[in-house]
Amino acid sequence: MPEENDPAGNDIVRSELVAREPLFHRPEWGTGRADLEAMTAPDYWEVGASGRTYDREFVIGVLLERYARDEPDPWSADGFACRALGPDTYLVTYTLTQGERVTRRATVWERTSGGWRALYHQGTVVAP
Repeated sequence: MPEENDPAGNDIVRSELVAREPLFHRPEWGTGRADLEAMTAPDYWEVGASGRTYDREFVIGVLLERYARDEPDPWSADGFACRALGPDTYLVTYTLTQGERVTRRATVWERTSGGWRALYHQGTVVAP
């Protein structure tokens, strides 16, 4: 994984964003519609491990169903890197392990007056 581009002061940003990843797997940030809308930009979209694209409304619908089932969600994440893309925009990359499934993840985050929100997310399955 590339080394992080972490100029002075970015350590705080990195810590804040790592605490929010893996995206949508941290119930402490909220599991209701208002929480999910607050953590994603109105034009948020993602590319799933299948290569399909999903808009914000579809993702929120799937997440609300997942949270309602309240099933265990064991995971581990490592290899975090954070790169500034602009004054208030950052790319966070990491590896997510969920049982036998390992994916490389990337989230583009934006710092707003209301806090952090995701602009884009992608998961790619790691080939065996």
